[in-house]
Amino acid sequence: MTVSFSLLATAAVLCAVGGILMLTRPLTRILLGAVIAGNGINLLVLAASGSAGREPLLYGVPLGRVTDPLPQAIALTAIVITLATTAFLLAMAYRSHQLTGTDEVHDDLEDRRIALRSEVLGERDELRERYRAAPDVTDEERARYREERRRLRARLRADRALQARGRYATGDLWHDVLGADPADYAQQKDHPAGADPGATG
Repeated sequence: MTVSFSLLATAAVLCAVGGILMLTRPLTRILLGAVIAGNGINLLVLAASGSAGREPLLYGVPLGRVTDPLPQAIALTAIVITLATTAFLLAMAYRSHQLTGTDEVHDDLEDRRIALRSEVLGERDELRERYRAAPDVTDEERARYREERRRLRARLRADRALQARGRYATGDLWHDVLGADPADYAQQKDHPAGADPGATG
């Protein structure tokens, strides 16, 4: 089986560029990276099928000169899947830009909470070890230790309050799961949940 070096080099470059683009934050770059990497993988599969040959018919064609039809079928299936992924990422990028004004993917609040909690617990353990290792603790050091403990607890409380605000739901399944239009968010800001829009003070 002969493999074209130019096809392999092109496929490797496309996969590398697509992978780099998919590691960025904007959804449009992730979309371009997915499309470019998909094309690179299709080229890689087709290059692995060897040189071109006769059509893979059941009768009338010598088996030694037939092209392997499996890589072509896999590439055709990958093209269809890439089209569906492209449509999905385009819809996500459009919805994100409509609601936030940007298509950048933000940090997950739960991941940030876990990282912050781990950092705070590490600082607390280090502070406790320093406090217990001191030969004689003065009242000033004890007050400083308690103040540092209060500061660490305040960081965790502030993060929990941020999580509670992030989990705010209006009770409307369409808006909470699929997202509301910007005009609906503006209306909710003017008339908070539980308030009667027609009521006057």
